[in-house]
Amino acid sequence: MRINDADLLEPDGADIEIGDSPNQGGPIVPEYLVIHYTAGRSGASSARHFLDADAKASAHIVLDRSGKIWQLVPFKRKAWHAGISAWAGRHGLNGFSIGIEIDNAGKLTKVGSKYQAWFGGSYVEDEVIHARHKSEQTETAWHAYTEPQLTRLMELSKLLVSRYRLKDVVGHDDIAPGRKVDPGPAFAMNSFRSALFGRGNVSSADYVVGVPALNMRSGPGTEFPVMTTLAAQTRLCLLEMRSLWAKVVLLEGSQAEGWVRNSFVTPVAA
Repeated sequence: MRINDADLLEPDGADIEIGDSPNQGGPIVPEYLVIHYTAGRSGASSARHFLDADAKASAHIVLDRSGKIWQLVPFKRKAWHAGISAWAGRHGLNGFSIGIEIDNAGKLTKVGSKYQAWFGGSYVEDEVIHARHKSEQTETAWHAYTEPQLTRLMELSKLLVSRYRLKDVVGHDDIAPGRKVDPGPAFAMNSFRSALFGRGNVSSADYVVGVPALNMRSGPGTEFPVMTTLAAQTRLCLLEMRSLWAKVVLLEGSQAEGWVRNSFVTPVAA
């Protein structure tokens, strides 16, 4: 699998289908990878939906449960996947991100001995994960992702990060909190991010303070106490990125963990 000069995947024997969604905008410079779930009946039905002009929505990639890929928009064209969204102090991620929709039914409701999706699909216990979404208070049932999906997703994501020098991977629920819950707790975002960017080597996660002085707080908000004030160019390792705040650890000295406003830190160039 490779990406050609038209910013399209070339199969090289892989199960990849190329489409041309009418639901796309102008050129972009991708900086982030955004993970979604389809909440649909199948990968094929979701791909057909995004190829319909009436849908007014699209994604660069739809990834089937078997590992098959549909590419519907070139990677350096704007797909309509993020909607109203914000990350790291910037708004409208359609303009600077690549969207991957993973075939997954999302949140499920128990009906008898099985679990049901909003569209009527029925799933057995082995296809379900019980977990609490980070924005919710109670544990619920979620459709599990498949091993072929996750393997192909990592392969594709590594290719995209390398080709376009992407800064990070985020969920739809990260960039549109309160409005979206995908990819949900069944997707291990922190582990996926660590594997994708090699977070085991902290030098690959380096950020620096980009202002003369920056308060590091005990939680993600100004209501939390200030732990310390960081000087310009203080080196940090990113642990978690939210729409306004970032959880970081100091790479020198005390190696304390805390929260800073993400618009005031800058990733170190690779």
